[in-house]
Amino acid sequence: MTVIADTTTWLRRLRPVSAPWVRLLCFPHAGGNAYFYNAWRAELPPDVELYAVQYPGRLDRLGDPFMEDMERMADAVAQAAYLLTGVPVALFGHSLGAAVAYETARRMRRPPAHLFVSGQPAPDRHRGGTRHLVGDEVLWQELSRLGGASPEVIGNAELREEFLPVMRSDYRLAETYRARPGPPLDCPVTAVIGDRDSEVDEDEARSWERYTSASFALRVFPGGHFYLNPPGPRLIDAIVTRLAEGAPPRRMGWAGP
Repeated sequence: MTVIADTTTWLRRLRPVSAPWVRLLCFPHAGGNAYFYNAWRAELPPDVELYAVQYPGRLDRLGDPFMEDMERMADAVAQAAYLLTGVPVALFGHSLGAAVAYETARRMRRPPAHLFVSGQPAPDRHRGGTRHLVGDEVLWQELSRLGGASPEVIGNAELREEFLPVMRSDYRLAETYRARPGPPLDCPVTAVIGDRDSEVDEDEARSWERYTSASFALRVFPGGHFYLNPPGPRLIDAIVTRLAEGAPPRRMGWAGP
């Protein structure tokens, strides 16, 4: 079944910019949503436009069925990203979002300006798992274990009822994902992790180097799996610096598709 995508369904423009030199398209973690990246609006330079992917089954897409096929998800997002014409698009994905961003990059008709993969082992080091099969209480406590929510959120019964199905679906997608063999990307790739992340170590993150024929870098920041919440200036500086190292399209006279 083909998924027909559009920017209204799949993408949320979190910060409009009148004359951006690049668009940064961000992919949420398991259980997350596009507005996880709202805090980035104040941190990014004024000429970087910020978008985020909204997965189905949550918030303003509550009525849309969950998508538990990684390839269909990436097909849809790649179609939507193609509609962002005029300036290059860089991708940033965290945890599950890194896998979705990678699969999206493989499908984009115009290669992304850069791929940032955060908190996720390279596909050949993927750990899998069975947490999507555990009971509700154990699954809900994953938020606390990984540092992805405050005690107030963990103790909120209404939020638990709303988000447990989202988490279970996303964990199933993340844990059953297996990348198909294929050629390396031809865009630069940067892997980013926290130095105390229980979900990925430096060796697993460095393995992303094999997935690009362009430049690769590994950046390590203080913190656990959610080292990026809230985003610090060092992280944003690292992203912008890596984009600039790839020869900013604006300075190269990039003229669009």
